[in-house]
Amino acid sequence: MPHIQLQLSGDASARSAQAVARISALTAELLGKDPALISVAVQHIAASDWFVAGQSLQALQQSAFYLSISVTDETNTKAEKAAYLQAIYTAMAALCERLHAVSYVHIIDARAAAYGYGGRSQEFRYQLAVQARENASPDS
Repeated sequence: MPHIQLQLSGDASARSAQAVARISALTAELLGKDPALISVAVQHIAASDWFVAGQSLQALQQSAFYLSISVTDETNTKAEKAAYLQAIYTAMAALCERLHAVSYVHIIDARAAAYGYGGRSQEFRYQLAVQARENASPDS
């Protein structure tokens, strides 16, 4: 159940839908997240308003992205996260012309008790699942 915030330099275009599709697929594949619970918000920022090392992307004639994803803490390994960072950058490099290397991916490990959807925390959902397993156990 991650929420993803994606910022893209430049004007809104067809690449938004392509980026969301690719990012969602990689999130499901590499981080094991349920595709039905992946939420993505896309924001476009003018290249003249995005700066790297004090220069606008417009002046540099480059593009950039910033991706922030919130996941429940302790649900992914360091290796899974490393693979995800690399795969996202590679996918975005294929979609964005002249992608600047200073494009970031930020994986936020949110505590289960402080993160959720539909008015319920991930901790609450975990406790319900544990209780259901215990109730279904033949040893009970």
